[in-house]
Amino acid sequence: MTTTQKPAERMSKVARDAIVDKLRSCQTTEEILSFEQWFDNEAHSGPLHTVICDFLRNRTISRVLAAKWLGVLISDRDYRLRNPIN
Repeated sequence: MTTTQKPAERMSKVARDAIVDKLRSCQTTEEILSFEQWFDNEAHSGPLHTVICDFLRNRTISRVLAAKWLGVLISDRDYRLRNPIN
């Protein structure tokens, strides 16, 4: 049996475009991580990685952009898991 994941809370095209534009403007890893922190605290659309996956699934963004952004987020998460702050 195949199931589909429920997409993160539906968002307007304007909100989707604003998120994509903001992510595209991020040039460094620090800028992407800073945006992730802001997004996860302020937006009510689920975690940023889930939103990026939804964008990829519905072809709002290219695979290259998704790979870049998700790579940064996953690398940071792995680093924090390996090096926890006491």
